[in-house]
Amino acid sequence: MREEEKDQSGRPGPPRLALDALGALSGALAGFAALAVAEPVAAAVRPQSGPVVVVGGAAIDATPAPLKDWAIRHFGTDDKLVLQLGILAVLAASALALGVLAVRFRRAGAAGVLLFGAAGAAAALKRPDSVGLTDALPSAVGAVAGALLLYGLTGRLTAPARSTAPEPGSASEEAAGAPRVYEAWDRRGFVLAATSAAAASTVAGAIGRSLNGSSGRHAATSREKVVLPRPGSPARPLPKRAGPRVAGISPFVTPNQEFYRVDTALVVPKVDATGWRMRIHGKGVRRPATYSFDDLLRRELIERAITLTCVSNEVGGPYVGNARWIGVRLADLLAECGVRPPSRGGSADQLVARSVDGMTIGSPVEDLMDGRDALLALGMNGEPLPFAHGFPVRMVVPGLYGFVSACKWIEDIELTTFDSYDPYWVKRGWARRAPIRTESRIDTPKPFARPKAGTVMVAGVAWAQHRGIDKVEVRIDDGPWREADLAAEYTRDTWRQWSIPWQATPGGHTLTVRATDRTGTVQTDRRTRTIPDGAGGWHSVVVTVD
Repeated sequence: MREEEKDQSGRPGPPRLALDALGALSGALAGFAALAVAEPVAAAVRPQSGPVVVVGGAAIDATPAPLKDWAIRHFGTDDKLVLQLGILAVLAASALALGVLAVRFRRAGAAGVLLFGAAGAAAALKRPDSVGLTDALPSAVGAVAGALLLYGLTGRLTAPARSTAPEPGSASEEAAGAPRVYEAWDRRGFVLAATSAAAASTVAGAIGRSLNGSSGRHAATSREKVVLPRPGSPARPLPKRAGPRVAGISPFVTPNQEFYRVDTALVVPKVDATGWRMRIHGKGVRRPATYSFDDLLRRELIERAITLTCVSNEVGGPYVGNARWIGVRLADLLAECGVRPPSRGGSADQLVARSVDGMTIGSPVEDLMDGRDALLALGMNGEPLPFAHGFPVRMVVPGLYGFVSACKWIEDIELTTFDSYDPYWVKRGWARRAPIRTESRIDTPKPFARPKAGTVMVAGVAWAQHRGIDKVEVRIDDGPWREADLAAEYTRDTWRQWSIPWQATPGGHTLTVRATDRTGTVQTDRRTRTIPDGAGGWHSVVVTVD
């Protein structure tokens, strides 16, 4: 804008810096509108089709395995929140930039918003759980709304100037110093449009969240109505010496709210149990079958304590927990469908479980049918599965890392072979078969603790699911290994607590632990990464005794 241009009152129009700021504001409002409008559309389609969810899912899928592992290690269960905040930050920065661009080139700025919508729509269609073109609607409709708003708002800033100068040749034109007056921008119209857009977007977003919440409430109601029958084969009582009374040691049974959660779902699926179905089909399945939740409830249920471990758990890490699971034997269902393990002539050596969010997890058929308590779990610690842990049904298999066994929100089981199909994690560099390594952890004292000199109890847990722990040893600095006291073993499928008194002397010390499993295998001291089949090495903590 030329410096001599003024609005009808004679005041100068906005300088270039202010114009850019208003453009950036327009971009921010357009981005907010796009996401807000997408909310009710996603509620009408399905919550998993929202732009942030599908773009986040695509980002997770495209992230290299080492970077995924780094995120889990540094952010823990907050990794998904960090990703979502990162996506929103990128979208906000892009919206601001497109707003500034639109001040100069309105069509280009609006087209930029449409391109973001097209990217979101493409990501939605490529998701493994995509149900078709409808999944692209939230991103597409939101982008159109955002583009139209940006085009309209920047039009208020860049409206063609209307000269109110005197007619050429008139006497007034010849008057000395007569200014040329312009209507450079529609200040009132911009403020009204921006305010209205912000209010409408807020309402649209609130409606979308309410609709999504309504969908979740139906699922929550179905969970509240579930009454788990008394298991036909209950878990045996906990031995009196299953856990030493040492402050700071992990409890033998991990409470549901403290149980670790590692998965790729940005939005926890809320599945209505009344409409849930699971199909068993594929290679070597002579009698394909479909089960409802009630079908499983009517079967004989068993209750077992089983320790689960995530393959992303670093040595000494927190992603291991023990719970009492209630469910049906997976081997029984497979046998009823005519499935035989490879050792008995079966043609399928891999079971691929599919989740409602599109996750695929492959498990060795031989392991699932070798007599271990592989479950389709319906309950956890005496209550229906929490949504975050797979309600209404999930797989639980002792002795295998979760990425090759613990499919949550399961809806499909296909029998196939390892040669013909690679599930999600295998495609990203993880192992096809992953038995859990023999591991141990020091729970107390904590790293960098400052205990007092004298008797200090060192305690923790050790696990080697489906093999069992036979011995745990502790070493102080470079001294000899001393055997710790083991709590009574519950089953070979659960972790085992241990403790040992230490006569602590002043100064810095390094405490190290190792375990030996029932096969005689000693926990390796060789440090390995979690990729491709679990971390290895001894856990050590450094303390300073006062």
